[in-house]
Amino acid sequence: MSIDTTTAARVAKLARIKVEEADLPELAKEFSAMLGFIEQLNEVDVEGVDPMTSVTPQRLKRRADVVTDGDQPEAVLKNAPDAREGFFAVPKVVE
Repeated sequence: MSIDTTTAARVAKLARIKVEEADLPELAKEFSAMLGFIEQLNEVDVEGVDPMTSVTPQRLKRRADVVTDGDQPEAVLKNAPDAREGFFAVPKVVE
């Protein structure tokens, strides 16, 4: 698949990347190379291959989900600029 300079300019605009007009042909060439590589990957037969998250089999270390310093609403609300009835009070933003 080939990408032209107009498409490269549009992608750069959507990505909010400033690209000079003189650099657009090279960017279009790089995009075309990326899409060519993706087309090569689509040709690989992956039937029966399990998805993996790492090349080495490992499990993430887990810790117990325990509240260690909760049940202190007064201390937490002391940091609030405006607290009412046990809650943070904020100005109304939607009319």
